Amino acid sequence: MNQEASGRIVIDGLVFHADGNPEPLRTGGVTAANVTVAPYLEGSQSAFDHMSRWRRLATDPDSGWKLVLSADDILAARQEGKVGLIMGWQNTWPLEGHLDRISGFHAIGLRVAQLTYNEANFVGDGCGEPRNGGLTAFGRRVVQEFNRLGIAIDLSHCSEQTAQDAAALSTRPVLLTHANASAVDARVRNKSDATIKAVAATGGVIGISIHGFLNWSGQPNQPPSLENFTRHVAYVADLVGVEHVGIGTDFACVQDTAEVNRILELSKAYPGAAGVFINAFGNKLENRYPAETPSPRQFPAIVAALESKGFSAAEVDAIAGGNFLRAFRQAWA
Repeated sequence: MNQEASGRIVIDGLVFHADGNPEPLRTGGVTAANVTVAPYLEGSQSAFDHMSRWRRLATDPDSGWKLVLSADDILAARQEGKVGLIMGWQNTWPLEGHLDRISGFHAIGLRVAQLTYNEANFVGDGCGEPRNGGLTAFGRRVVQEFNRLGIAIDLSHCSEQTAQDAAALSTRPVLLTHANASAVDARVRNKSDATIKAVAATGGVIGISIHGFLNWSGQPNQPPSLENFTRHVAYVADLVGVEHVGIGTDFACVQDTAEVNRILELSKAYPGAAGVFINAFGNKLENRYPAETPSPRQFPAIVAALESKGFSAAEVDAIAGGNFLRAFRQAWA
């Protein structure tokens, strides 16, 4: 039975780039996705321009998208046969140190915001900063303002200390939209048991990823696999409960993979997180994922891998989207 026929809600915690055509996600039976709609390392004007274009597209009734401003919009997307667009950031750089801008971006449609990318910013440290600093004083105000307005906080690329500080401060669920367990694979971008527990304690969700930067042992003869992905799912489910596990593929939703070459080149700036993987497998988009799932069109294979791992139907429903739906509802309320 396919995902749509089963009535299953499927939410991808992170799509790092999309070209505007939702077809790959729609083909894969994805109900809604957190799509990165602003450049990672650019300022407020760039974010405003990109988000304005996305909002215009997603409100076009013929686009195939449904703009998601509330959890009910995800349910409506399924009913309308569209893909729910959750507008997200992978960095708070567009704030440029101005707290008041959060309200403006929320009004445009921002619903998920990662506090930092790999490096430090005004808010805190990224996972690539060896000092492992925590939230700044400004960062604490940002967390509180996100909570007040109803913007879900993403900690995927944050340092361990920044992630734990944010989880401790937040009054709403916080998320790891695309991060795996460092206890399974000790990659720069993966998170410790302590951070995973801190996120779960808020009611948050850990979006386990199939992406090779996270879903990889570090051995050149062991490319990313769905089997290894399910190991991460099982580990986190055992650690904090299956109710805190989701899926965050870190896919690109594109018709032509050449569309994302510029972004793939950006990865080379992070030798610890990305360079070793690129050296082993090259820098083509499809090589970053298990061979069975090179694009969102194959999303049902990810769900089937969970079923093969022995998760019950109810557990698969929760991991595939139910847990993110619940956390989004609480974070956006």
